[in-house]
Amino acid sequence: MRTGSEPATARSALRMRFWLSLWGLVWFIAGTVGFVLVGQPGWAAVCGALWLVATVDLALVVRHIRQGPHYQPGRDIPPYSPPAPRR
Repeated sequence: MRTGSEPATARSALRMRFWLSLWGLVWFIAGTVGFVLVGQPGWAAVCGALWLVATVDLALVVRHIRQGPHYQPGRDIPPYSPPAPRR
């Protein structure tokens, strides 16, 4: 249930998800290159597929971070009213 105070009280895990995606991206790139160099094409393909997934996830996280604090997950959720200016 929504209380209406979510914009002021919500905590976002987007920054943590960004760094975890970046960490995974580094490992998947290293894994792909490493498995190609040792001649394991199957494992290289698995790491390559995970590399693609991590890249898409990273792009979505960056997009959501750039949308700002009023990102709305769907059409069925009404938009928040703008925050009151601070005095």
